[in-house]
Amino acid sequence: MPQPHSRPFATSIGRAAALSLALAAPALPALAQQPTAPTQSPTLAAVKARGVLNCGVIGSSANFSLPDSQGVMRGIDADSCRAIAAAIFGDGNKVKYISLTPAQRLVAVQSGEADVAYANITWTMTRETKSGVQFAATNFYDTWGFMVPKASNIGSTAKLNGASVCMIAGAGESNAAEFFGKINVRYKAVPFAEGEQMRKAFLAKRCDVLFHDVSAIASFKSTLGAQANDYVLLNETYGREPLAGAVRKGDDRWFDIVRYTYNALVAAEELGITSQNIKTFASSTDPNVKRLLGIDGDLGPSMGLDKEWAANAIAQVGNYGEMWDRAFASSGMPRGPNRLAAQGGLLYAFPMQ
Repeated sequence: MPQPHSRPFATSIGRAAALSLALAAPALPALAQQPTAPTQSPTLAAVKARGVLNCGVIGSSANFSLPDSQGVMRGIDADSCRAIAAAIFGDGNKVKYISLTPAQRLVAVQSGEADVAYANITWTMTRETKSGVQFAATNFYDTWGFMVPKASNIGSTAKLNGASVCMIAGAGESNAAEFFGKINVRYKAVPFAEGEQMRKAFLAKRCDVLFHDVSAIASFKSTLGAQANDYVLLNETYGREPLAGAVRKGDDRWFDIVRYTYNALVAAEELGITSQNIKTFASSTDPNVKRLLGIDGDLGPSMGLDKEWAANAIAQVGNYGEMWDRAFASSGMPRGPNRLAAQGGLLYAFPMQ
């Protein structure tokens, strides 16, 4: 026999379920409405109308952005700018380089003076949450380091008690305070607004130690010729310094263009595509190659660019490895974390599909 009250209990459950569905029903259309991706980029439109990409760089940082003897800006940051210009115009030379001090870098992006900045800028949370910029791509993984005169016989930072330390104002000061505070070593900060001022001061012995990005120190050392042997880099390093390209917040499509242009150069290295052999891939049957080079799919048009956007960037600038070799190989700096993930580094491309 059925248990007493079993039917009324089941009925109440059914009524409750029906009521729940009825209450939920009006919300379903709202849930179905998905935000649409932006189809236009005001920044891209302005760049095309201007006919040139305004790219912020340091302009005095060897191997990142420094004019050669012909006045042509060279380095991995300069090439990152060229790649974007090639993706947009099919011409990597359509770049106007705007040299910026460290204090000017984010302001130039915020104000619109620079469409993008690859200027030795470290990607940090507060720079994104407080400065009105977004970081699209890390083009170099770095860390802070120390260089001292060999004659000082200083082998570790523990021996720097009371030393004067040349550094860049702002980021250098805050990182030095954190590092020396942790090891309980007293020091005298000697800050400079620009890297060139700092380097000249160090060579003029206005300070005992140079505290800066390891890559920048190594690059600086490589420019000293025979004098380079008079200085040594200490083994200790501090912090993580992902150097990245910055754009203004609010133009999502422009953010996509900057991010995926860099991503395309990493993908090209993974696939073995270089500026020298790219034409041989025209008949490739690899779906990843075909999408990247615009043979199949609509990756470029999805961002408002031509189908050959990535092919143009690779052909004119090269893949990431080619950029890195041009910038750093001659300095003897190991590629380290800037190797592909398959080789033990930190770099791999997001799926290009």
